[in-house]
Amino acid sequence: MATLSAYSSPPWPNPNPNPNLLSPQNEVVEGLDSPPPPPPPPPESQSQSYETLSSIMPQDHCIPDHSDPNPNYHHHARPAADSSTTSPPSSPPISLLHLSFNQDFGCFAAGTDHGFRIYNCDPFREIFRRDFDRGGGGGIGVVEMLFRCNILALVGGGSEPQYPPNKVMIWDDHQSRCIGELSFRSEVRSVKLRRDRIIVVLEQKIFVYNFADLKLLHQIETIANPKGLCAVSHGAGSLVLVCPGLQKGQVRVEHYASKRTKFIMAHDSRIACFALTQDGQLLATASTKGTLVRVFNTADGSLLQEVRRGADRAEIYSVAFSSTAQWLAVSSDKGTVHVFSLKTTPGSLGTDRSRNTTDPNVGVSSPTSSLSFFKGVLPKYFSSEWSVAQFRLVEGSHYIVAFGHQKNTVVILGLDGSFYRCQFDPVNGGEMSQLEFHNFLKPEAAF
Repeated sequence: MATLSAYSSPPWPNPNPNPNLLSPQNEVVEGLDSPPPPPPPPPESQSQSYETLSSIMPQDHCIPDHSDPNPNYHHHARPAADSSTTSPPSSPPISLLHLSFNQDFGCFAAGTDHGFRIYNCDPFREIFRRDFDRGGGGGIGVVEMLFRCNILALVGGGSEPQYPPNKVMIWDDHQSRCIGELSFRSEVRSVKLRRDRIIVVLEQKIFVYNFADLKLLHQIETIANPKGLCAVSHGAGSLVLVCPGLQKGQVRVEHYASKRTKFIMAHDSRIACFALTQDGQLLATASTKGTLVRVFNTADGSLLQEVRRGADRAEIYSVAFSSTAQWLAVSSDKGTVHVFSLKTTPGSLGTDRSRNTTDPNVGVSSPTSSLSFFKGVLPKYFSSEWSVAQFRLVEGSHYIVAFGHQKNTVVILGLDGSFYRCQFDPVNGGEMSQLEFHNFLKPEAAF
């Protein structure tokens, strides 16, 4: 059971604030996301064996969206209170401990052995950073953003963790401090945030909390899950959560709106990676074998499509759907990012929607082996669907991938500090073209 703590009980913020208001300058920036609503004051007595966090966050500050930047507005990191300072350009080299995109892939967060940094993807730009006092630790092993608002979830990591690795710290960057924490009996493997939920993943258990009052809503037992695998939908309509099941190769799908649980035997070997569409209707899974990626309908567990990354074993690092679920991207330790064409979109579940390659607006079909007419006779390898586009990277390095906000683009992040933006041809496929590269750990890349 987790325990909750609150550090202060400030007056409640305005329950209906302007979510686009930037304090203290009262500067309005278009396209911002508002954080979850504030919780009501907790009742005097609680039946749960933990305290309710008395105040989660103010609602008057959000990270600006630089997709259409105001040239007169420059957002730099504010000096942090007491234990946190802005990193000087001459700071020593840092090590990356964690990389993750936010929910709409417009930003990404980096946890380092000094603190954490937040970057905008398009255009590429460091938004702010928090480098903690090395005398008291500094390592951040998990950073989870909540779209673009000022609330983040932090977990300590590295050789000198800033916080205990069994705690989730709720950081308010408007106040430059932690405003609460969730404590557990074992190390936290990952954290997922929605506007209405906090999901904390441990080695063999997952806790689901209501964001408004931090009430524990659900506990899930899983098979050993050292990577902290978990995916949640982010559409406002319903909550779908996917996690490993209790058997090797099994995934568990929780449909909270309909109160249904679905178990899918996705692979023969252990699950290595998976991803959900924003609405939670489609699920892509990969196993530790790393040769095949399968796409399932989360409602009934049916297999909709199977694509082949390669013939040899590989460690899959990330899988990502495009916003329209027309494309699927996969990164692995083989140093190649693959983009696959999907036949089924959430709007056409249950149908095998063939693509017309003569229509440039539809896109190219995933290529298949020239021996595909022997399907059912020769091994499945010869009738496999292969990627339509590829981008070559350094083999053995760890990269994660997502689709960019520009059409037919992917964004690739590396634990070596590399940022790539690439474009693929939706009609002819083939090698992607590199549009942009940055080393986001270099001081000159900041701000």
